[in-house]
Amino acid sequence: MKIKISRPNIYLLSLSTLLLIIVLVFSFAVLIPNGKDYREQRAELRKENKELRKYQNFSDETLEFLQKLKADNRHIITAFDTAFNPDRFEKTHQAYFSSLSISKKVRLENEGEFSVYEVNTTSEINSPKTFYDFLDAVNKSDWIIGINFPIHFKRDGELIKSTFTMRVYSTQKEDLNSTK
Repeated sequence: MKIKISRPNIYLLSLSTLLLIIVLVFSFAVLIPNGKDYREQRAELRKENKELRKYQNFSDETLEFLQKLKADNRHIITAFDTAFNPDRFEKTHQAYFSSLSISKKVRLENEGEFSVYEVNTTSEINSPKTFYDFLDAVNKSDWIIGINFPIHFKRDGELIKSTFTMRVYSTQKEDLNSTK
């Protein structure tokens, strides 16, 4: 019994066998070792993506909290940028007093990023309630002002004379601009 295989079939069979050997050598030499590296890199990438999502979520929460704080405290932020004007202060708060006088502001040492001015005031009021209304108005004014204790009240007939000191806080923008 003789097997008859034609020459083109022999070429085709030898070529197929050669290609199969090349594919197997390529698979065992290149793909399988690199597959292990690929799986390790894929696992590392998943860990890094998980950590990135964690930090991105933290960043988003912090940004949202910051924007909420900015919106809630917009008045305070703009008050730090407003320069103190004693004449405007007197005109704004004159309605609470029968007379209001502000002595010249004395510049104190810088406290961090803020310039601090001390303002001494003397006023005549009709009742302590008026003074407390004034304190509420100061809290809503265009400046950051701290009323320092003690506050001295002295009755003079129907009027009450009050003397107190205020600290006015403002940012040092004018100092920064003068050095540039």
